[in-house]
Amino acid sequence: MARADKSQSYCGSAGKNLGCCTVESVVSIDERGQMVLPKEIREKAKICPGDKLVVITMEKDGKFCCLSLIKAQDFEGMVKNLLSPMLTDLRLKGRS
Repeated sequence: MARADKSQSYCGSAGKNLGCCTVESVVSIDERGQMVLPKEIREKAKICPGDKLVVITMEKDGKFCCLSLIKAQDFEGMVKNLLSPMLTDLRLKGRS
């Protein structure tokens, strides 16, 4: 089973503030490709059993550099808020 490894971290120490984000912990991936989010992070993010998470990746120089997890229900709201004005504008243009 995967477990948090607080003895080492990408930025020197867990909890380090990077300005735009904070390194909360380091997790390990087990032989089945699974990881466990530490309880403190699940509680802080209000992630409960059965919740769906959207995995978003970012690339730099053709390589994955970041993975982000967003609760699916929150992501759905973000997409609706982003696309709603565009769809309204398209509908209005289609009527003219």
